[in-house]
Amino acid sequence: MLRIWGRLSSINVRKVVLCAQVLGVPFERIDAGLSYGVVNTPDYRAKNPNGLVPLLEDGDFTLWESNAIVRYLFAREASPLYPQDLQRRADAERWMDWQQTTLNPAGSPGFKQLIRTPEAQRDPAVIAASVAATEPLFAQLDEHLARQPFMAGDALTMADIPIACEVHRWWGLPLPRPAWPHLERWYAQWLALPASRGVLDLPLS
Repeated sequence: MLRIWGRLSSINVRKVVLCAQVLGVPFERIDAGLSYGVVNTPDYRAKNPNGLVPLLEDGDFTLWESNAIVRYLFAREASPLYPQDLQRRADAERWMDWQQTTLNPAGSPGFKQLIRTPEAQRDPAVIAASVAATEPLFAQLDEHLARQPFMAGDALTMADIPIACEVHRWWGLPLPRPAWPHLERWYAQWLALPASRGVLDLPLS
């Protein structure tokens, strides 16, 4: 059985858990990180020298970095959601990298201010800057999904996993947001999937 280390309050852990549930792969999840500790123990650091979550254990094999774990699990299961066509796979991987390098850094400051910072200590300028950086990216996603049903074409792929977790996090913030009808249609499909339970229906913390 797969073992996933990490607390579900982490967006990166949510990606891996959502992936495993979509694939129907049995797994054990162990809380780690922040108040749960664990990540600075010598045993954990030997497996993940970054001291971060998630960490995947598949027998004797260990893997860290959430999007790498998502790719690995789809390939491991020989899932049709892991594109075999090279160009389609590269397209899916491009969106996964964009989530990590562009969308996540834009939204993280706002999330940390509104969810993990006491109200009296919040900096409105940081929140405003995060909103200003994030909203155009969601508008970009909406435009992209106006042309096709899913991130990498006509069917769900591994590319949709990280984006779904970003939408869950940003839309869970106490902020007004513009209408993004195509993104809303896409995300509604996620919420209708049984695999999203216990991940995309959780409150932020």
